[in-house]
Amino acid sequence: MELSDIIAHRRSIRKFRQEDISADTVRLLLDAARLAPSGSNLQPARFIVAQSPAAKEALGRYTPYKFIVKAAVIFVCCADLTAVTTRERRIGELLNEGVFEGIDMDMSDPSAVSPIMDAEAVKAYLAMNVAIAIEHIVLKAVDLGLGSCWLGRFDRDKVKEFLALDESIYPVVLLPVGHPDQSPKARPRFALDKLVLKTI
Repeated sequence: MELSDIIAHRRSIRKFRQEDISADTVRLLLDAARLAPSGSNLQPARFIVAQSPAAKEALGRYTPYKFIVKAAVIFVCCADLTAVTTRERRIGELLNEGVFEGIDMDMSDPSAVSPIMDAEAVKAYLAMNVAIAIEHIVLKAVDLGLGSCWLGRFDRDKVKEFLALDESIYPVVLLPVGHPDQSPKARPRFALDKLVLKTI
């Protein structure tokens, strides 16, 4: 499927056929996330793959969206909060690869290069980068004939406890993925002239 078609056909799927997906398919979805860009190449996205009925039932207890238990897999999409501490190393890797050669950049203002962020700002920044990886999974799922639905409303503390996650791992989104059992119509979208505030 062409990328434009994938984008146009993506829908939030909330009804799934109870049909498994293969380990190879799960790997293709995760590999799409792995290839996503991230700021300074920090690559903070981490995933828990919940496929067993027991794991899915447990995760279903921590969100009002009970339909997730019928998905073939639930990806618990997380941010590794320690990723921000590897920034200098990641940038060094980019420099070694010649990423910035011939690029017009002003790196003379240290505060612009490495702004000081408090813990909540770091969490938000890394979560934004994880979101890019999540959308790669979402679009790859459409390409494979699957559906998904972003879920941000869940009890993060209980999910962390259930999964025995380290304090440095922050759950961002639950992403159920599976075979759609519905064909939703396209949602209303604003016209482009509402999105574009101005051209200067």
